[in-house]
Amino acid sequence: MSVAPPAFSDLGKSARDLLSKGFNYGLCKVEAKTKANSGIEFTTTGSTNHESKKFIGSLETKHKWSEYGLTFCQKWNTDNLLATDITVEDQLLNGLKLSFDTQFVPQTGKKSGKIKTEFQHPRIHTNLEVDFDFAGPTIIGAAVLGYRGWLAGFQVAVDTSKTAKSLLSQNNFALSYLTDNLTLYTAINDGTEYHGSIFQKVNRDLEAGVLLSWTTGTQDTRYAVAAKYCVDDDTTLRAKLNNASQLALSYQQKIRDGITLTLSSQIEGKNLDQGGHKFGLGIEFEA
Repeated sequence: MSVAPPAFSDLGKSARDLLSKGFNYGLCKVEAKTKANSGIEFTTTGSTNHESKKFIGSLETKHKWSEYGLTFCQKWNTDNLLATDITVEDQLLNGLKLSFDTQFVPQTGKKSGKIKTEFQHPRIHTNLEVDFDFAGPTIIGAAVLGYRGWLAGFQVAVDTSKTAKSLLSQNNFALSYLTDNLTLYTAINDGTEYHGSIFQKVNRDLEAGVLLSWTTGTQDTRYAVAAKYCVDDDTTLRAKLNNASQLALSYQQKIRDGITLTLSSQIEGKNLDQGGHKFGLGIEFEA
């Protein structure tokens, strides 16, 4: 493996993306991206939920100073949450990334922050995250080892605000195997949740995936299958079906350079006559 393994949170990501990206049923969403001459990137999003009628919007600015490995990002949303992210990469050590995240709600005065470190090497990818909580910070650490397409990862979280018997709040293990066209993934979370997925790039235009999950103490196995087909460079079709007989379809069309339209729906297979079906519309602008 010539490149560093992915982060623990990205193990099995190909299959998860196949079942999530390109589907916006239940929402009307607009997203616009642009970049100023100064190099500052602007991203504006707005969406309305059909059921709750609630509108959610956000504005994000990002400025990169490549010569210093520095990225400064600020984000505001309609819940009046202000977030700032400062990242320094490949400066103190090649492969080392340091981040400082803060969040502030002016109305309540609530503040929060995190320090994140990430280190990448051709055989290992490590992450460490510490939040700022005066009651006791939570420390999350993860590592992924890679060898000849095999990936093994472990994640642990320690909540220092708890008693000694309950300090360990997360204990997750994952195993994955990668080739150019195939990704196999399995994981155990806290010894009670079991997950697995298969992602297959069938050919240049077709991708398919399967997700499985099961929790101890229950009889139900949750699953979903999905496929993505690129009709041409401008048109993409997606479909997915889960164990609840919910069928989702998506049609994505690049209208012209910088404008993409997405239409999607979710059909309740068990309640075809009773309604509950969802539809969505999304438009993306980029300049």
